[in-house]
Amino acid sequence: MTDLKKYTEKRKKNDMIFALNFEEGYQSFKIGILLKQARKSVGITQEELAIRLKTKKSAISRMENHAEDIKLSTLEKFANSLGMNIEIRIY
Repeated sequence: MTDLKKYTEKRKKNDMIFALNFEEGYQSFKIGILLKQARKSVGITQEELAIRLKTKKSAISRMENHAEDIKLSTLEKFANSLGMNIEIRIY
């Protein structure tokens, strides 16, 4: 286990507010990473994707780096422009 992982696990155990905020932030971060990985797997740049979505490169960057407030319809458009689909699961 890395030092960072040890630190976050300890903080989550001892600080409920930190734990709640950490999980929420992690989920947003994770969505952005998934979007970036999907785009790169198709082999296109942010600029090329922006053209496909009729938006600006900065909007793609925001989605990939600050994904905390993305509509489901936007995620679907993002995925569809890459020839992919969105799958949502509730466990």
